[in-house]
Amino acid sequence: MNFTVLHKDAGSRARTGKLVTDHGEVDTPVFMPVGTLATVRGLFHRDLVEDIKAQIILGNTYHLYLRPGVEIIGEAGGFHKFCSWDRPVLTDSGGYQVFSLASKRKLTEEGYFFQSHIDGSSHFFSPEKVVDIQRIIGADVIMALDECTPGDATYEYAARSLSMTQLWLERGLKRFRSTEGMYEYSQAFFPIVQGCVYPDLRRRAAEYVAGLDAQGYAIGGLSVGEPTEVMYQMIEEVEPFLPEDKPRYLMGVGTPANILEGIARGVDMFDCVMPTRNGRNGMLFTREGIVNIKNKKWANDHSPIDPSGTSFVDKTYSRAYLRHLFTAGEMLGPQIASMHNLAFYLQLVADAAEHIKQQDFIFWKNSMVKQLEQRL
Repeated sequence: MNFTVLHKDAGSRARTGKLVTDHGEVDTPVFMPVGTLATVRGLFHRDLVEDIKAQIILGNTYHLYLRPGVEIIGEAGGFHKFCSWDRPVLTDSGGYQVFSLASKRKLTEEGYFFQSHIDGSSHFFSPEKVVDIQRIIGADVIMALDECTPGDATYEYAARSLSMTQLWLERGLKRFRSTEGMYEYSQAFFPIVQGCVYPDLRRRAAEYVAGLDAQGYAIGGLSVGEPTEVMYQMIEEVEPFLPEDKPRYLMGVGTPANILEGIARGVDMFDCVMPTRNGRNGMLFTREGIVNIKNKKWANDHSPIDPSGTSFVDKTYSRAYLRHLFTAGEMLGPQIASMHNLAFYLQLVADAAEHIKQQDFIFWKNSMVKQLEQRL
């Protein structure tokens, strides 16, 4: 994998770049649709490529390990062949999913013991096993196993957790560097910066991972209950320590405004379930603000879903029609809403790239954030 910074904004830390993998190139900043189970829920790959313009998608180690299982994915020749996706893929290590199980997990220095949310069966993830699983899945970018601490964790807990995450990282990186990929393309390994909401822990974590000469770096453990401004502060704390010539990935974030603020702070890669999950529940993100399409006020609104949108669904369907689909319980409604939201996210980061090139990103970002956060 190779990454090149192409443009830098004069008024912020924002930049554009190009990430080159064996499955294709990715222009950054980039938003990665979440395909947890080797599918972006409800959408065909054709729509992801042709209308949404997705360059890379995300899969999840925890979920794919449990179902369908790595044996089946390995027999198919890896993630790409299993689900017929020929563009880049990133897999999360599963640490966040195990963290979210709460009562169904046990944490030790060796790794995670956990019970499946599907059938209650017992499993174990070590740093080495997670690398092995992701080797079989075959993602272009794989992540280190970490502990995601809650946003309200005490300093003492966060410090212990960070020490363990760094120990796991050493073991995971050793395993990655001592093994080869199973398929005829290369894989990259990203460490994850943790440290909860404590600046000194975040700086310590960032400084540590920066010395590992990895191919990219992730910032994890944010948007998990802490105030938004604290999240932005933590990004600002770690950014100066992360190598400028490597991609930075902010995990699981977030709203359109969050993404623009992350770009302003030097982040290149984003993912979040919000566009599809919120879309399935009738929440639409538009350039004018947030629309709850289930509200009666849209029943007679025959204007496009997003009048300034450029996607197929924006040009084809009206708000009145989409509301009708949700009211009637038609499955096409959530599908259209998911397509719109993802297309909006992808266009938003593409617009951000253009404004970085034009050197007016901060002015544009500040005006956009005010629009994006209002409810219509």
